[in-house]
Amino acid sequence: MDVGLGLPERIGPDTERKQILQRRIRWFVAATITYNVIEAAIALAEGARVSSTALIGFGLDSVIEVSSAAAVAWQFSGRDPEAREKTALRIIAFSFFGLAVYVSAESARTLLGWGAEARHSTIGIGLAAASLAIMPILSWLQRRAGGELGSRSAVADSKQTLLCTYLSAVLLAGLVVNTLWGWSWADPVAALVIAVIATREGINAWRGQLCCATGHPGDDSECDCCTSE
Repeated sequence: MDVGLGLPERIGPDTERKQILQRRIRWFVAATITYNVIEAAIALAEGARVSSTALIGFGLDSVIEVSSAAAVAWQFSGRDPEAREKTALRIIAFSFFGLAVYVSAESARTLLGWGAEARHSTIGIGLAAASLAIMPILSWLQRRAGGELGSRSAVADSKQTLLCTYLSAVLLAGLVVNTLWGWSWADPVAALVIAVIATREGINAWRGQLCCATGHPGDDSECDCCTSE
């Protein structure tokens, strides 16, 4: 008990529990990397085949997802993951910024009519639907484990995975709308919204406050996994 403030002392997970949580995070990160490698290969190949900027962008986002997950995997491969956390957060932040820049540039190019008109892609629709179902589960599992462990980088990476869910929804909507009505402008407009979200998350990850901004109610003082630098 904190006598001076009259507040209960926060007790984190014990050593055994920390080891379990760290092992879980490594498994979740490995699953995320594996899925995104497969996702990137399919999206890039299919995007090139049907001249779909949205699919190519989605594939490149998967590559960025892998770099983010790999940063967390690197952090938790060491004996002292906390010592590597700041570097991992920086890598995740740059991944968000890179994604925002790419999506913005490709959206503008598409809206200006500089890209080739995308053809219908059943494979792309199936891939987007699968990602929309799988990625939220991976994100939730990792965010839960990272939050209990008090790892800002694990929570930040879970938000990167969740962002892939938003992009999956955008991609799916764009492909379906384009197939049904030929409204090619719908996807790049929605993607610009994703770019704004990516920029915000990148800033929060850089400050080490991503879980406070998006994962917990209240201000930073109420967030167990975030502290001011």
